[in-house]
Amino acid sequence: MSVVLACDLGGTSFRAALIDETGTTRAQAMILGPTAIDRMGWSEIDATAWWRILVEAAGQLAQAEPDLFGQTEAIAICGVTRTQVFLGRDGRQLRPAMTWKDTRSEAAAGRLRERLGDHPEAQRINAFHPLARLAWLREEEACFRALACVLEPKDYLNARLTGRQAGDPVSMARLLASREVVGGVDPFAAIGLAAGILPPMLEPCDPVGPVQPGLPAPLDRLAGLPVFCSSSDTWVAVAGLGALRPGYAYNISGTTEVLGAVGLEPVEAEGLLTVDWRGLWQIGGPSQNGADTVSWLLSLLARDAQDRGSTGQRIDALLAGRRHPQPLLFLPYLQGERVPYWNPALRGAILGLGRQHGATDLAYAVLEGVAFLNRIVLERAEAALGSAVGEIRFGGGAAANPVWSQIKADICGRPVVVGASGEPGLLGAAIVAWTGLGRFASLAQAQEALVRPARRFTPEPSRRAAYEALYALYRRSEAALAPLSADLATLSRSAGALPGIHAAPLIASKD
Repeated sequence: MSVVLACDLGGTSFRAALIDETGTTRAQAMILGPTAIDRMGWSEIDATAWWRILVEAAGQLAQAEPDLFGQTEAIAICGVTRTQVFLGRDGRQLRPAMTWKDTRSEAAAGRLRERLGDHPEAQRINAFHPLARLAWLREEEACFRALACVLEPKDYLNARLTGRQAGDPVSMARLLASREVVGGVDPFAAIGLAAGILPPMLEPCDPVGPVQPGLPAPLDRLAGLPVFCSSSDTWVAVAGLGALRPGYAYNISGTTEVLGAVGLEPVEAEGLLTVDWRGLWQIGGPSQNGADTVSWLLSLLARDAQDRGSTGQRIDALLAGRRHPQPLLFLPYLQGERVPYWNPALRGAILGLGRQHGATDLAYAVLEGVAFLNRIVLERAEAALGSAVGEIRFGGGAAANPVWSQIKADICGRPVVVGASGEPGLLGAAIVAWTGLGRFASLAQAQEALVRPARRFTPEPSRRAAYEALYALYRRSEAALAPLSADLATLSRSAGALPGIHAAPLIASKD
């Protein structure tokens, strides 16, 4: 039996699987971490830890299924994006990677926007933009002078496997747009970057190269096999949901959430990202919340050492309780927000608390708050496309929860379809690999053959009026509390003035 090694580098875990050409997972491994070092807008991670986890995950698969591992035909890795790996001329990291949560370049982003003037990319520059992070690096750290290449996390792993640096135009769309000289304005030159800082671009189904010999076991057994370029975890998971086709929306819920829609025409909408791949236009983008927001709630509610069930079991237990007639509102901006606001200063809030509210009310409020944000993004995407989507393909860890799936259907007013594969990122990576190997003529054909829907949640008409009223209050709350969020964020920068607040030192990782 032939298989491919599919890998998904997420925000908090690394997953790997051996998947055959029917889309069936024959063996799977999951490893937590590595943990980012987070402090007051800083978020860094040692890229070499991702490599060690890849080797470990491959080892688990080889140990569990030695014969099957020997039948591997190719490798494809998707990975978390909005995270930059900075390499020197020797291919080694110069400093820890800056993760998707890092907002320290906010001030540098403002200065860069002014310098870029009317350049088309200028208004997209914010604290999460890769060019703003490079501008910050130039201002703050001497290692900028030794910078030779910027890679996405999955491209770093591909380079360790093959010895070749490459990227794809989906993952690196913002840096590619920043490289364009428009009206005499050169964003790269504005911060002293050479165009060669970007690696060569390949299509997701193109091979980066063969696995090089001499790698740690068991990767040494895969020497000579093709490693396909693949793309971001979002783009690949959309394929794994079967939604990389016109008329579909997608919602991928992992540590954070991504929601978007797919059409055939180039469109734009305020606060949303537009990505083009061979005439398929995706409009939407990533948030800063998702399963991590649920984990935050559970950590607050943990009462004793017995509260140790899985995240799914613990949230199910909360949702099984009795809900108070007066709902709560939750604004999920615990780490600022990317799409659609791109504002690192936004803060979360729970509104309407009464003495009789309990843990069940908080749990529903958190799930509904994330779904309200989904609806905002979906409404903007559909307005840009000029038509409503037929359904939302829902995947990731949260898709295993039928209550949350139904809440999303009810609030967004669209059917929500959950696939048979619980790991759309892994299935999508396998789709990339099998298409690259020539088993399928196109990604569309591979999606049609390998993606199998399992459950469909249709909006419940009896809940429509209540959710419409609650959604209107949610939007009013956002507008009212955004200025307070900014003021509180300002206070956090002078946190030493408050009793009991101190900052821990940031510990840099070593290669």
